[in-house]
Amino acid sequence: MADPIEAKLLAEAALQAVKDKESRKRLFAIIAGPVIFLLLLVALVLYLATSPLSALAGWLSGDETAAVDEFQKDYGYNNDSGIFERDFREADGQEYDEDILLGREGGIQVVYYNQLDERWADEPYGQDKIGTHGCGPTSMSIVVSTLTGINVDPVEMANWSCENGYYCKGGGSYHSLIPNVAQHWGLNVDGNLNGADVADALAEGKLVVAIMSKGHFTKSGHFIVLRGITAEGRVLVADSASLKRSSQEWDLSLILAEAKQRVGAGGPFWAIYREKSF
Repeated sequence: MADPIEAKLLAEAALQAVKDKESRKRLFAIIAGPVIFLLLLVALVLYLATSPLSALAGWLSGDETAAVDEFQKDYGYNNDSGIFERDFREADGQEYDEDILLGREGGIQVVYYNQLDERWADEPYGQDKIGTHGCGPTSMSIVVSTLTGINVDPVEMANWSCENGYYCKGGGSYHSLIPNVAQHWGLNVDGNLNGADVADALAEGKLVVAIMSKGHFTKSGHFIVLRGITAEGRVLVADSASLKRSSQEWDLSLILAEAKQRVGAGGPFWAIYREKSF
């Protein structure tokens, strides 16, 4: 039979051990709680800083989520560069002569600029680079240089875009860049074009800037210039990321199908022209 005193001591020791363990757990919780909360807070701040609209959409439901999603699509396309890897390979080390005029029956000759041209591909566009996110300024360089006769290269256009608030960090350019560049350089611009309007504008010799979604021209979002239409109804383009695509003919139905459907007032097609030409 165990000694009562010894048994009592053992029981007290066991009870104390349990109490010590519980005390350690409470102490750990007291210390770890604020640390975990701080880490979660930091993670939340970083997430909000990099994708505020997506975060907001996650807290909403129904119509509110749709509204946030539409706003994001309207005023800045996908945060990732839309340029294909093959476009980078095609343009590697290339300098595209600014006087290259892409002409073909059914289209007007345009002054062609390529955003991946080694002279400015690595030049800054805000906190990004012209090569990866500068399709907007480069496309508008093509338009302005062609219609005004004044060569405005992608670097100058990118700087103008930043200075006037049309650069979208991590997302390229706000779509409002298109009509505002046209107006600044004294050009006329018509928005809200449907398929028939696009065909008519091209047949009249107008340039049409299009915002494209994932497809043949981009893996996320991309500005291109439509520069004409053939007698067979094939569209000619000036794609600032690919001279190869700029040398091909495209079905109008494909262009219409791959154009972004929700890009705010005026989009996804804007016809730009000089009044005295028509």
